[in-house]
Amino acid sequence: MFIATLIAPGRLTAADISNARDRLAAAECAPVAWEWLDEGDAADIAFRTAPDAARTALEGVFAGVDVVVQSNHARQKALLVADMDSTMITVECIDELADYAGIKPQIAAITEAAMRGELDFEGALDARVALLKGLSESVIETCLAERVRDMGGAETLIRTFRARGGTAILVSGGFTRFAEPVAARLGFNRAVANRLELADGALSGTVTKPIVGAQTKLDTLQAATAELGLSPAQTLAVGDGANDLAMIGAAGLGVAYHAKPVVAAAAAARIDHNDLTALLYAQGIPKSEWVIS
Repeated sequence: MFIATLIAPGRLTAADISNARDRLAAAECAPVAWEWLDEGDAADIAFRTAPDAARTALEGVFAGVDVVVQSNHARQKALLVADMDSTMITVECIDELADYAGIKPQIAAITEAAMRGELDFEGALDARVALLKGLSESVIETCLAERVRDMGGAETLIRTFRARGGTAILVSGGFTRFAEPVAARLGFNRAVANRLELADGALSGTVTKPIVGAQTKLDTLQAATAELGLSPAQTLAVGDGANDLAMIGAAGLGVAYHAKPVVAAAAAARIDHNDLTALLYAQGIPKSEWVIS
């Protein structure tokens, strides 16, 4: 059995559900029962066959509605591996550091190209960090306090996931000086990220090797899956950039979150309209069971 979850808090109607079921029937997906997760916010439609056809029939059809199609097997995940920049937080930290150095447009253009998959991530990171050489170490804490904000729904997602026995790991192509406090604040088990190198109280323009990139993200997902004795079906990965593609592709549920086109096109599921609590609805968890601090 498969599940199509429609998510649009405050906007979802019974007519939308009826239309979706008709589309599934026309695509020969054999829809059966449906139910609200939270009335007007999210609903599940069960169907028997052809999940790829179901995605084609439903994704992008309803304005403002995100659709997640998946097997009903192992729907509630036990491992979550998440990207940080533009996924768990609202900014790209390296771009914000660059703003303090007066070179944000130059660095942001490289960041955008790397996240679209147009540049080698490792080389692009080295090039950007080199441009920050000499920036005072104190700017890191200033940037963290002034610029780094949690993505909507991030803390609710992670604390609910952990409360249900899950393990959550933040894996970032950014920097430990941001990832570690963000992970602690949101409730992750741990964080993996790049380490900025310093000299005489300033950035040296280098990061410790090897660089945390796409391979590290995939390795972290697979190693944690093995360590926890899980099957791949029990895992969830979420990110927005090209360096997240490998882990998204390997996870039981790989989600492109407000992602670059190359990622949205490749992921089995994408969240384009809603915040990160959509990933709780995707696991069949109603709002009454969320941990909201």
